[in-house]
Amino acid sequence: MKIEKDKMVSIHYTLKDIEGNQLDSSVGSTPLDYVHGYGNLIVGLEKELEGKNVGDKLHVQIEPKDAYGEFDSKLIMDVPRDRFDTEEEIAVGMPFQVMTPQGPIIVRVTEVSKDNVKIDGNHELAGKELVFDVEVVNVRDATEEEISPSGCGCGGGCGNCEDGCSSEDGCGCSGDCGCN
Repeated sequence: MKIEKDKMVSIHYTLKDIEGNQLDSSVGSTPLDYVHGYGNLIVGLEKELEGKNVGDKLHVQIEPKDAYGEFDSKLIMDVPRDRFDTEEEIAVGMPFQVMTPQGPIIVRVTEVSKDNVKIDGNHELAGKELVFDVEVVNVRDATEEEISPSGCGCGGGCGNCEDGCSSEDGCGCSGDCGCN
């Protein structure tokens, strides 16, 4: 069975940066399962897997634009320290969720001073070429539940849910947000 839209796919993968440093791997543990054709993987990897079969092995290099995007310096900003609503000590590397006009995103703290906290909204792998070694372990028809899971159809990214969720907000929640 070939990998195409609406197939449940299981893969083992090893992710490396262009210098060969291993960043992540499923080898030796549970394969990664995903429904193909719904943007559950980075665009470049999903394109490369299209049409492959069980047992196929791939070694692919994905450009930043087809991975986590180009690095955007506009996503780095200084925020007054008092804007952080946390009891924890703010430290470099801490993730925080912030609301943007496009919905919630995760930012990382890159610098902490007495008055300000520098945050970076770029994905950790933005601007990087990625190298994947992938083995297709299983391909089968996805169930209706796997294609359209109950609850929030957008993986919890419905915004703040305070105004409720609707299909008009573009997240596909149809009022059953389940964001919390």
